[in-house]
Amino acid sequence: MAPQLRKAALRFEEVETQLAQPETYADPDLVAKLNREQKDLAPLVEAWQQYEKVQQDLAGLEELLEDPEYRPLAQAEQAQAQQELARLEATLRTLLRPKDPMEGKNVFLEIRAGVGGEEAALFAADLYRMYAMYGEKQGWKWEVVSTNQTELGGFKELSCLIQGETAYTRLKHESGVHRVQRVPETESGGRIHTSTCTVAVLPQVEEAEFHLDPADLRIDTFRASGAGGQHVNKTESAIRVTHLPTGTVVECQDQRSQYKNKDRALAILRARLYENAVREREEAIAGQRRSQVGSGMRNERIRTYNFPQGRVTDHRIGLTLYKLGAVLDGDLDELIDGLILADETQKQRSEEP
Repeated sequence: MAPQLRKAALRFEEVETQLAQPETYADPDLVAKLNREQKDLAPLVEAWQQYEKVQQDLAGLEELLEDPEYRPLAQAEQAQAQQELARLEATLRTLLRPKDPMEGKNVFLEIRAGVGGEEAALFAADLYRMYAMYGEKQGWKWEVVSTNQTELGGFKELSCLIQGETAYTRLKHESGVHRVQRVPETESGGRIHTSTCTVAVLPQVEEAEFHLDPADLRIDTFRASGAGGQHVNKTESAIRVTHLPTGTVVECQDQRSQYKNKDRALAILRARLYENAVREREEAIAGQRRSQVGSGMRNERIRTYNFPQGRVTDHRIGLTLYKLGAVLDGDLDELIDGLILADETQKQRSEEP
């Protein structure tokens, strides 16, 4: 571990030196890259410096331990320092673990109504509101990319672009099937129905990271539907992109500009194809299918929202919260923190000999 830490500390100094040079700022892309690298290395270097200091403190206590007068105090300080050393060592091991390359990315959040007809569409609207309220608390920027809305205000499907440095980290475990148990607004007999929605969290992938061959794409234009007035009726601004090798289709019509709709549609297509490629690669590695809590597969039931009992249960970590209203108002931290902790614990266990 020490060689890796010394190498990281040396690189941190090199980055700081580069950022101090005026000529560096002639290249904005380089400056952005160095700033990101500095930000990534800073916690590791700081923890390493604290670790070395505690080691020095322990070495300085050796002499006091031999003095009968100071021995009790030195022993107490030694125990405290050893505890701090163990904590810092665990922190360093976590920080040295290879990061998910998608950390820090913006994400596309896709919500689709599943089993349950109109009730599933209404639940999709509830999930959209839940994530939007959570995103507002996190300070993320939120942009609706495409929607397919029902007459009662539900969503058959909806896609959003969420811009925020922590968006992927906080939402990456939300992919999967969300189930709701409640009496639908359309139910006259008061019976509890079970409906589902599928949530997908896709990191926004740049063209350089995942190339789309123009020869594999068919791009069609059509008139947008829904609200929009005369502009919608007169302009074919909506875009449909079909990836011919896989049959994947993306539509985007919420932007007034055809070019903006095309850019958004291509970005969503790139994200979907990247996710599929990653999943296929993981499935090819026998015995290592799941490197995080749950698989994130779209057909995996991950959470139940039970209205009669006012509870939310995340089935992956066995966590049940009796505060359904607060959760649907965007109070997701307890669920998300639990998933992140369980994921970290699972990764640590997999690293043990």
